[in-house]
Amino acid sequence: MEGSGSSEMEFADLEISSDSIDGSVMFHLVIDILGFVLFMHQQIPSILQDVSLEFDALNTEYKELEVILAQTEMKASQRRVEMGRKRQVKHGIRRLEKLMKTVASTQSALQMIFSEIPHVEAVVLVLGASPIRPRHVYELCFSHGQNVVSDACDFTRSKAAEGISRKVIRTLVSKGAGSDSYAGPSKLFLLVKAPSSFNMPLHFLPKRDFRYNKKIVPLRLRIKCRNQDRVFHPLNCVPSPADTNNIPDPNSNDFIWFQCRHVIKGLACKTSPEE
Repeated sequence: MEGSGSSEMEFADLEISSDSIDGSVMFHLVIDILGFVLFMHQQIPSILQDVSLEFDALNTEYKELEVILAQTEMKASQRRVEMGRKRQVKHGIRRLEKLMKTVASTQSALQMIFSEIPHVEAVVLVLGASPIRPRHVYELCFSHGQNVVSDACDFTRSKAAEGISRKVIRTLVSKGAGSDSYAGPSKLFLLVKAPSSFNMPLHFLPKRDFRYNKKIVPLRLRIKCRNQDRVFHPLNCVPSPADTNNIPDPNSNDFIWFQCRHVIKGLACKTSPEE
């Protein structure tokens, strides 16, 4: 891809007190970073967990109002009040519905890929009009450690996953994540680097030659296990000669990028996120 004027952006290294990173940890970490990016760049009015709770509460209230209006005797004035509230709730549901459905589809897609591919090398979150015309790029690279195994059944959120997510988000904030926001709805694209043999066309499309514009300076984070010596190189950068011997040949493993079909579109909202 054409692009010039950017220097190599160093990784922010983050070492975790674990011997390996499994699929469940990666899943919760990526979802937490996804929610962080949406909120810090003013694409959702509050943190993703609160938006999800609000959506669930609206759906519950709407069902209750339907029952009340269908089965309860009330004065005309009271019925008008209840009908007005029902319209407000329905409007709130419609406002959040597409966002929450896309987030849920993205979560399902990530669970599938992390179940099948326990050694995903990297994940990129791109906020902008398209993956090749981004406003912001977040690149997460994983050094998995030893004895990486797939756990296709259990994505329960563990204390270890919570601790790693908090540590990663603190690191991102310290590096200036979200300091430059665009107060308007945008799109969030997700790409995962996995073996070319991966095949899940309903959720991911291969993007072998994916590169974002070099004019964009991404925020890169390399997550390493303790006692882990494996070294990664950035997506758009060529490793220095000193690092060549330590970097796995991507062609030997035939790792390529896969773009998630589920694109999350932000809401038109105004927020002032605080660190």
